[in-house]
Amino acid sequence: MRKVIILGTGPAGLTAAIYLARANMEPLVIEGQEPGGQLTTTTDVENFPGFPDGILGPELMDNMRKQAERFGAEFQRGWVTNVDLSNRPFRLTVEGKGELECEALVLSTGASAKLLGIPGEKENMGQGVSTCATCDGFFYRGKKILVVGGGDSAMEEATFLTKFASQVTVVHRRTELRASKIMQDRAKANDKIDWALNRVPVEVVKNEDGGIQGLKVKNKETGEEELLEADGVFVAIGHRPNTGFLNGQLNMDEQGYIEVTPGTTRTSVEGVFACGDVQDHVYRQAITAAGTGCMAAMDCEKYLEGAATVDWSQSL
Repeated sequence: MRKVIILGTGPAGLTAAIYLARANMEPLVIEGQEPGGQLTTTTDVENFPGFPDGILGPELMDNMRKQAERFGAEFQRGWVTNVDLSNRPFRLTVEGKGELECEALVLSTGASAKLLGIPGEKENMGQGVSTCATCDGFFYRGKKILVVGGGDSAMEEATFLTKFASQVTVVHRRTELRASKIMQDRAKANDKIDWALNRVPVEVVKNEDGGIQGLKVKNKETGEEELLEADGVFVAIGHRPNTGFLNGQLNMDEQGYIEVTPGTTRTSVEGVFACGDVQDHVYRQAITAAGTGCMAAMDCEKYLEGAATVDWSQSL
């Protein structure tokens, strides 16, 4: 029996671990297949407060983990295949390691960017390929960028990137965009944005220096392949919250993001708390994730100490 188990080791989960460990709650942190979360695929992090010269994503995550361990947080590598939230204590099945029980559960399993699944994409992630304009746009000041996608996310990212890039080209596999009219109109009115529609991404191509040369695409009208030259490729086809293992036991929105009581990290099940990108489809930043991790730890601590004055029947 554990007082609290934390699922996920991104900024949210590690911050929750730091706070809960310092409160003597002896948290057990379960690391999934990607310890450290999305930041482990990011080279330079320049917008996390406290690091004026920036810091490598993996280094930042390693520092946060060491800080949690210093206060007594325990880490265990494993993949949670099933969670039973119907009764207390909650039961978690960890692949190859059996069953765990806990009084409270913090979910910080994050959201994974949807990828194109083409050659050169994963290999160059963080080195010319990105899924976060807010994180990496600054590094492409005065350069040419491709944004792949046709929804609101792609239009938003393309518009944002024009603050830095000399030219932004939107690549979409269809002639018509899926984005809302207002987002399309905003992007089309921007002189820095060009369009490469009806083109299917085939491969991210590197140059002789090891950087990105551009994106090879197939023109659906002619059937021919062509190279769209650029210094960076931003994939903006959406995110997928990592909530499938919950099997619908918590209230979620239509995209699968966990719903929480506004202003808190409380979910629809008493004793279960959600923080980070798994409940945030708007900001998706390391600093906001860390903030909600702190909130989850404090909400969880109050719950475990029996000091909460929440009427759970009125929660989501």
